[in-house]
Amino acid sequence: MPAPASDSHSSNGMYGVQPPGVDFKDSNVVPLAPPKPFQPSLRYPSSRKTIYDRNLSRAPPTTSLSAFAHLFNTIITYHHARSGSVSEIETRLNRAGYPLGLKFLDLLLYRQGQQGSAGTKGGGGGQASRPTRILELLQFIHGPLYRLLFGRPADALEQSTTKKNEYMIIDNEPLVNTYISIPKEMSQLNCAAFVAGIIEGVCDAAGFGTEEGQGVTAHWAEGDEMWPGKTIFLVRFRDSVVEREEGLKAAGG
Repeated sequence: MPAPASDSHSSNGMYGVQPPGVDFKDSNVVPLAPPKPFQPSLRYPSSRKTIYDRNLSRAPPTTSLSAFAHLFNTIITYHHARSGSVSEIETRLNRAGYPLGLKFLDLLLYRQGQQGSAGTKGGGGGQASRPTRILELLQFIHGPLYRLLFGRPADALEQSTTKKNEYMIIDNEPLVNTYISIPKEMSQLNCAAFVAGIIEGVCDAAGFGTEEGQGVTAHWAEGDEMWPGKTIFLVRFRDSVVEREEGLKAAGG
């Protein structure tokens, strides 16, 4: 079971759906129960103010790294105990991060719109335009999204030289892997799959669908002695997204 440590290698996850190729009858996997009907559980403090009363334009306070590491390790332990393979742990972590990406897109666009209108006369609020091209979306993830999550941009953004629907976002030292120690028998596990799920959620929310089952995945960059924890987030867009992009280029858009 992965546990906090100083040097690392880690991975990413899934929801309550049985992944293809996994036979729960022949493994120790514990499938997640089907989701229950939503029941609001919001509690009102004495001030009668909730999280929904907070100002969306104001940047959130920095979270303690030790608190995040403890929470994230608990998430990994939970999914590890219910998974039958490394790939399933990563699928579960990916699915855990996916809903966050769906929400971060609108939050960041709203804040960018507020900042852009702050200096204008009258100070009317607004919302920044959504990315309409693949490169715009990837630069949005590489910059604003990464700064929101980790306080800095990603280290590199590249396109595959062999497949035109594949792009790579590179992080030399993922924060989520800082205090994760991976057993030798699970050396391929990369817990940054959680971040891959967030990236996939942003792509889907922006209308840039990714390939089902392997839309965004986290991989170790082998052979980099300077950055042993270097991780590559491989983004695979659907063919329809690539065709739309080529159509826009042909039209001069």
